[in-house]
Amino acid sequence: MHESDELMIDVRDLRRTFRSMEAVAGISFRVPRGEIFGLLGPNGAGKTTTIRMLTGQLAPTAGAASVAGCDVVREREQLKRRIGVVFEEQNLYERFSARQNLAVSCWIYGLPLARADEVLELVHLEDRAREPVKRFSHGMKQRLMIARALLHRPAVLFLDEPTQGLDPISAREVRTVIEEQRQAGTTILLTTHLLEEADQLCQHVAFLNQGRIVADDTPRRLKLAHGTRTLAVTLGGARAGAAGETGAADLRDITLRMDDPRDQGKLADLLAHGAVRAIHSQEASLEDVFFDVAGVRPA
Repeated sequence: MHESDELMIDVRDLRRTFRSMEAVAGISFRVPRGEIFGLLGPNGAGKTTTIRMLTGQLAPTAGAASVAGCDVVREREQLKRRIGVVFEEQNLYERFSARQNLAVSCWIYGLPLARADEVLELVHLEDRAREPVKRFSHGMKQRLMIARALLHRPAVLFLDEPTQGLDPISAREVRTVIEEQRQAGTTILLTTHLLEEADQLCQHVAFLNQGRIVADDTPRRLKLAHGTRTLAVTLGGARAGAAGETGAADLRDITLRMDDPRDQGKLADLLAHGAVRAIHSQEASLEDVFFDVAGVRPA
């Protein structure tokens, strides 16, 4: 991040203790405007506690944080007007239509009702605006909750497990909405157990384990730093037998390490004998990274 980038989230040695348990144990990170920042980790790692502190719902035990230019302790009222929050639990009025649900929030924020129609279009629900929410799928309800969080045009959007429990199509629709908001300039802090989703959406991620950040970087750099550079090589073809690796009619895959001189020589030999049908580079996944840095799978 360049010094000239505007910080929308600035967390400094943030801590939260419940009796004798330190749920968040001195974490620090910074998020510039227009970035999706992923806060990742297993259940009980401190993700939701962190979000509750950053949204003014829970006072830190120690440390400091500012969000959208507001101190999360001293300026809670101003903070509420500058952020949107979507928690995993859905709390919509089931008997109301989508538009009526948003009309209630428009009244709370003092916004014109036309804003409800604008955000319904943002989340691609404009054609279902007058339908009772009880008829909505889980994914449609999730998009409606995001629409509600966007009503007052927040500078920072907090999303806690936004695609939890969704089918693949609904999850893709929600991810599309999230990416569109980032492109519109909204800063987003995202928690998710789906590390492939974080890899797809986030420009930066931090792994939490037992209340501490154990890794913090771009997904790309983390995977390069903690993975082994390998190649998936598909062997086969009429001349494959010359290399002694496979029969003429067979196809099979082997894995070669890019930094191993012996595997480099083996690949050169396979290529020279025409045994290689395809080569694909492989890298670690974010799940592999987290297992490497924390020693546990982020279930």
